This record gives sequence, structure tokens and C-alpha cells, in this order.
Amino acid sequence: MTAQEVRALPIAEKIQIMEAIWDDLRERFDRMELPQAHKEILDRRRAHVEEGRAKLLDWDTVKSSIGRA
Repeated sequence: MTAQEVRALPIAEKIQIMEAIWDDLRERFDRMELPQAHKEILDRRRAHVEEGRAKLLDWDTVKSSIGRA
């Protein structure tokens, strides 16, 4: 599929494709070994959430807020 063909797709179909790609990437990511530097970044971000210095949003919340924008 070319970039031009992607541009011609309806928004709903683009979102479905993006979700399928994201699911595939997430599955692959779950099987990958992260570099130590990445693990440290994720650990810091997790600590910020646990300490109340950052708020974690689930994907459904984020997705619904995008739809309202």
C-alpha cells in the first residue's frame, strides 16, 4: 500500500489499521529485551505515577479524549 493510497482511506479505516499495527508492535515489544537505559526511563516514569507526581491514563481514556478534540 502506498502513502497515497493510505491518504485516500476513510478515517475509520485508518484508525483500524493503526490499531492493528499498534497491537502487532505491542506483541513484538513484549517479546523483546529492552536496553538498560530504556528500563531505567520506564522505572522512573512508573515511580512518578506511584508517587502521585504523574497520572497514568489507560488507552480507552486517551482514545475517547482524542475523539472529543
